[in-house]
Amino acid sequence: MDVRQLEVFSAILASGSLTGAARLTGRSQPAVTRLVQEMEADCGFPLFDRNGPRVTPTERALLLHDEVERSLAAFRRLRDCAGRLAVEAEAGLHVVAIPALAAGLVPAALGQLGAATLPARLELTAMPAGQAVSALLGGRADLGFLSLPVEHRGLTLHWLGEGLCCAALRPDHCLAGQERIALAELRGERLVTMADPHRFGGRIATALAAAGLGDQGGLTVNTSLNAMLAARAGLGIALVDPVTALGVPIEGLVLRPIEPAIPFLWGVASPVARPPGEAARRLIAAAAEQAAALPGFRQHPPHAMEALLAMLHPAPPGSVS
Repeated sequence: MDVRQLEVFSAILASGSLTGAARLTGRSQPAVTRLVQEMEADCGFPLFDRNGPRVTPTERALLLHDEVERSLAAFRRLRDCAGRLAVEAEAGLHVVAIPALAAGLVPAALGQLGAATLPARLELTAMPAGQAVSALLGGRADLGFLSLPVEHRGLTLHWLGEGLCCAALRPDHCLAGQERIALAELRGERLVTMADPHRFGGRIATALAAAGLGDQGGLTVNTSLNAMLAARAGLGIALVDPVTALGVPIEGLVLRPIEPAIPFLWGVASPVARPPGEAARRLIAAAAEQAAALPGFRQHPPHAMEALLAMLHPAPPGSVS
């Protein structure tokens, strides 16, 4: 049995004739007759007694009728649900991003697409990387811009980005006149750094420790934007990601590259169970174009993540992987 047979069966009982069923279902009368014959063959018993153009349901057909109507109602609900999901998939896009990318890269990419090509329903939510991953895996978001590492089988990575940390400081600071600032030159300076020890903040802490600056204290914040505002307020030199620094410029600050370089790594991901639609694919491409304008930017394929992380966090000598 298929749904066409059930629809014709229901229409015959509603109209009392093959002609009426053909009119209700938008089919020809021969097509209705053929579907009835096929359904009777599938059931193994007659459904109607024929009397010229009119037909009379058999007792078994009447017993079957309620179940057919319930099945058709369930199918209509399924069809309506699929229709709504198809419309929503085209009309809506929910993007989650870490604050650095939500403030700088993603708005620039959306602006590149232009209002005429943006989805009718667009949502951009800034949240920490762990929460963004949970939103993607839980089906509450369609696309994510996340700091690395991102190692989840339920996510598809589209590309990886690498930028370079920079120092944000007031123009009247003695180091502001230099083209580049060596980490060793920050000795004795009050620093504003990132809080997350497992991502960008951890790489900054590692670099400072390698330069012998791991114990000089300072201010710890949770976003680069907060770090830049703190630097403008005279609370220290902020070590920030380049996406926020260049995407959200703050008057009263100058930006200088750091040596040795401290990489800021991120990736663009979507749920495996929900491949990106047309709007998401356009945004993925636009974000890559916007990121390419960052000084020192490098784009990597998804499979390069393990190598990037291994380079940043080499295994101790003698360890076994």
